[in-house]
Amino acid sequence: MIKTFGLCRPLYTSRYQKDLLRLCTSVKPGSTEKMECKTVKEEKAEVLQECNTVKEGKAEVLYPKNVFYNPVQEFNRDISVAVISQFARDRLTNPTDGKKSKQSKVKEETDCMEIDGKDENKETIAIVKTEKIDTTDKVKDENLETTDKVQDEKEVELEPGKKYDDGIKILEGLSASGLRSVRFGLEIPGVNSIIANDFDENAVSFINKNIEKNNLQELLSSSCDDAAMVMYRNRNPRDHFDVIDLDPYGSPSKFLDATVQAVKDGGLLCITCTDAAVLCGNAGETCYSKYGAMSLRTTSCHEMGLRIILQCIESHANRYSRYIVPLISLSIDFYFRVFVRVHTGQGKVKRSASKMAMVYSCNECKSFSLQRIGALIPTKGSNFKYSPATGPPVTDKCEHCGSKHHIGGPIWADPICDIDFIDRVINRVNDHKDSLKTSERIVGMLTLQKEELQEVPLYFKLDSLFGFVHSETMPLIQFRSALLNAGYRVSLSHAMKNSIKTDAPHNVLWDIIRTWVKDHPVKPVRYEDTAIKTLLEKECTTKVSFEEHPEANPKSRKDGLLRYQANPEPHWGPKPKATRAMSNELQEERKRKLQGKKGKQKDQIKEEEENDTKESDSNNEEVKKRKLCESELTDQDQENSACQNKEATSPKPKKQASWITAKNPEERRKDPCRHFIKRGMCNYGDKCQFLHCIPAHQTPEGYPRY
Repeated sequence: MIKTFGLCRPLYTSRYQKDLLRLCTSVKPGSTEKMECKTVKEEKAEVLQECNTVKEGKAEVLYPKNVFYNPVQEFNRDISVAVISQFARDRLTNPTDGKKSKQSKVKEETDCMEIDGKDENKETIAIVKTEKIDTTDKVKDENLETTDKVQDEKEVELEPGKKYDDGIKILEGLSASGLRSVRFGLEIPGVNSIIANDFDENAVSFINKNIEKNNLQELLSSSCDDAAMVMYRNRNPRDHFDVIDLDPYGSPSKFLDATVQAVKDGGLLCITCTDAAVLCGNAGETCYSKYGAMSLRTTSCHEMGLRIILQCIESHANRYSRYIVPLISLSIDFYFRVFVRVHTGQGKVKRSASKMAMVYSCNECKSFSLQRIGALIPTKGSNFKYSPATGPPVTDKCEHCGSKHHIGGPIWADPICDIDFIDRVINRVNDHKDSLKTSERIVGMLTLQKEELQEVPLYFKLDSLFGFVHSETMPLIQFRSALLNAGYRVSLSHAMKNSIKTDAPHNVLWDIIRTWVKDHPVKPVRYEDTAIKTLLEKECTTKVSFEEHPEANPKSRKDGLLRYQANPEPHWGPKPKATRAMSNELQEERKRKLQGKKGKQKDQIKEEEENDTKESDSNNEEVKKRKLCESELTDQDQENSACQNKEATSPKPKKQASWITAKNPEERRKDPCRHFIKRGMCNYGDKCQFLHCIPAHQTPEGYPRY
């Protein structure tokens, strides 16, 4: 059975061995050391196994040698700790957070955004308190002081590593070595219990040892079971989890049905998807089978992948009268990470169709249009009528270049993050920079996502826009200035460097490019392309000004935040699956040997083709010689040669002589060729496996064939 161990590497369970590991050494922060650990079988036989230890954050864990530790994924765990810590604080300080009151169910907003009942609850509680408080200023001041003291005491009490009766319950469905769960227990305040589950018995044995090593027996417990079954058994509202974290190897789609049922109302889901190639359009049919949406290979494929994930989670939640509210959605390195809250409410579920949209993307210029699936029509009061949307928004051909469209989706078309929550997480990260090694990147990426235009889905890539018309690329600040001077908004996207996300119509973007091309002309050869010619020959309808706008340079760029981090180290991406007998060193060596395998295969094919041409030339020469010989033969010899040629081209008999069916070619070369003996020549030429000579001591009649 294969299960994820560490972060991405699967571990194979040995049915003959259940390990009890012994470890007593200290490791320096950020270092990985090897050591020998004794493993004891159930049959009381000792086996030595080499293990590794790693220290990350406040945790120090043990994992097998054949399981890799990817330090690049530390960012994933750091941001998870920061988000869950802020969620736990909000949950404990506001117990009604995420729960709607009856008044809030009636008063629904028209912008399809979440109505959070906590503000109304605060107002009603404040009114009741002010009625009970005396009118004298002294009593008011005393009550204010007491409330401040209670809040301060609550903040002081929320310490990581301690168990709280009213704290949050966390489930990590695919724990592997338990590194993430151990960090949750040591670094997240206000926790009641944590369950680290894995289907691999060997992995669970490492989890137990890591729990003992970090002294988390009271807070953290292990579970050896299928992740989906653990969540299905906790569907009862009394057993729901406040936080569920899933970090599988590949797609989490098979766990989503159980996940949306096992989380509390207002609870948090932390989900990772490492199948970025599928979500980014390399295999649209696979994406449809897993996520229920068709992915497209466009310039904005990374954000489209995020929105496909949110659409998939929403569709699973809607089946149980639940809906999601995205808090943070990030495209990071080679994977996606989303943090969403799950709420219950049939009224909001009806609006889900209006949050989804189909995508029409041009095959050439990559212009896109979105078509919402559902529509909300306001009626009397705060009520709405739900109806299908009208469309499509495009014709059969692109209005800009005349090419055809590709259809993708459905995708999530509403905002993918909560700006207020992001602000609170950034403040928390800034206050705990020492405990989070990747704090600079967390602040940079969250600030960049906060600056994005939330109501504008998808984006363009500046290099691709100018690359389509084969023109010199305009500087980013100059292009942003042109859009801002035209009266439109523009932002970057955290998913792609040099990205353009704007509310301007697409014809405005192409007008800016046409104006730029006038001063930076394109080669006449490029106009042979029909799509480029159609696009550039259109008249500009927008007044374009390239004067630098004061808001053209985004704040995150001015402050020099760490936004688009370069590859931190070689081979930093996802590692291959583990095998039973191959260690990390052997896998790296095998990877180096197979690097450039396709190029090597092409070279070998070329060599074989050249050899075939040489052999064919030699065969042609043999054929010419045969024709000359046949012309010199008598009529009787010609008849005999014709019979022999017919015999040579006829299928081989079922039973052949032993000297003909010899497996070893060297043994065949010892025997003379019967065609050469009979005619003095052979059609196979140098490729013949028999001797082209007549030994003095042998005659043709001596062979079984004759």
